[in-house]
Amino acid sequence: MIRTGNDYRDSLNDGREIWIGGERVDDPCNHPQFKPVIDIRARIYDMQHDPKTQDAMTYEEQGERFAIGLRLPYEKQDWQDKRDAVDLVMNDIGGVVTRMGDETIGEMWSLWDGKDILNEIDPRFATNIERHIHQCIKDDPFHVSANTDPKGDRSKAPQDQDPDMLVHVVKETDAGIFIRGAKYETAAAYSNQAFLKPTIANWGNDKLSDYALGCIVKMNAPGVKHICRTGFAGRAGSNDYPLSNRVDEIDTLMILDDVLIPWEDVLFYQHTRAAAFIRTTLHRYSAFPFVQRTLSYADLIIGAALWNVKQTGLDKQQAVQEKLSELAVWREGIDAFLTASIATAEKSPNGLLMPNQSMLMSGRVHALTNLPRMMHIARELCGGQICVTPDAATFAAADTKPWMDKFYSINDDWLADDRRRLLSLARDLLNSDYAGHRLTFQLFAQSPPFAQLAAVYRNFDWQGPLEFAHKAAELSDNVWGKGTRH
Repeated sequence: MIRTGNDYRDSLNDGREIWIGGERVDDPCNHPQFKPVIDIRARIYDMQHDPKTQDAMTYEEQGERFAIGLRLPYEKQDWQDKRDAVDLVMNDIGGVVTRMGDETIGEMWSLWDGKDILNEIDPRFATNIERHIHQCIKDDPFHVSANTDPKGDRSKAPQDQDPDMLVHVVKETDAGIFIRGAKYETAAAYSNQAFLKPTIANWGNDKLSDYALGCIVKMNAPGVKHICRTGFAGRAGSNDYPLSNRVDEIDTLMILDDVLIPWEDVLFYQHTRAAAFIRTTLHRYSAFPFVQRTLSYADLIIGAALWNVKQTGLDKQQAVQEKLSELAVWREGIDAFLTASIATAEKSPNGLLMPNQSMLMSGRVHALTNLPRMMHIARELCGGQICVTPDAATFAAADTKPWMDKFYSINDDWLADDRRRLLSLARDLLNSDYAGHRLTFQLFAQSPPFAQLAAVYRNFDWQGPLEFAHKAAELSDNVWGKGTRH
């Protein structure tokens, strides 16, 4: 089935425990910090029913419609359809949102690829992950990921400090397992369920077996508490901060206080090999929509910078064109990696079509490593006015409006109010609290930079360059060592 926006809103009135600013949230759908992003998620659900967008947002199977973002990818067209749907959403909302469900569902597909590993310990686990994937397609929940633990003192094993710093099992019963700890996850407070999996660790150590856990957590389960960071919405008017007030995604410290996970929701447990597998393959699919959203972010940055130089005529200067070209090269590189990863896509161990892993992981590094510099270039192109321009109230007040009109109007095409709107967008995109948060989020949302590079190392084909250099240098075969080339 495909949900409506109201179906989604109703699902959040389930007694879940949410805290923000030290206060309990009784009605997240109407809370000023949550309402803007909940309305965006609801809009995405409604786009699945809107005759103008339904065909791009859904697919039909046996007479029933399902969300395109949740569709299992078997063909290249499946990925193109997903890409078109994400682009449609970003254009519709006029901003960039990341944790909306279609990005996180791919992490479950990665675990399904390891069903043979899951069968080593208990065949129920492979059955559970397959059932949950198809259940998501059928029920269309807002599904997110619970990934990062508080970790504590990273120089110590979890057993040598407060053991709750990493999520672990504290009791096993006939009904299921009880887990304790905490996870950081964007959008958890206003989602329906999360795929919880282990954090980055040395999973070759069997002493960590109680921490080697993967499961589905319902966001309203007893013992789940959502402690959220304060959002940016409402700190200042939307006329001055249009992104902060519309597309801020709220991050949550999800407390797991002896939460019962029924056996049917356990995907693996006391299985360090499964933990190692999911940590090395976690973003096999989900990196694609994440990098695609960075492409949308790049378009927003370029658009804001280009409008700012066009309105003053600076776009005709060669030095400005060079900076714009740097932004374009970055943007086109992201697009090229995404396109190439599907053009050279590979079959996964379970028969799904996964993006070419070397291309995709390299594209993620290209997109994110260059992001801080690209934001700085855009800031240079926009100039200092993004930090000194008065607020919208000043442009509207009777005593100050004439001065604003005088000094912010350029010609008949660029009057003061349009300049104010553009500078407000650029300020919020590049120079606000929201901008700083967004930059850090992009860099760490999937994994820290060292882990992103590690994914490139694991997936790049090193053999070709080795053989090329081996031949060019006329090396003997002795250098390959004993046995066959590897």
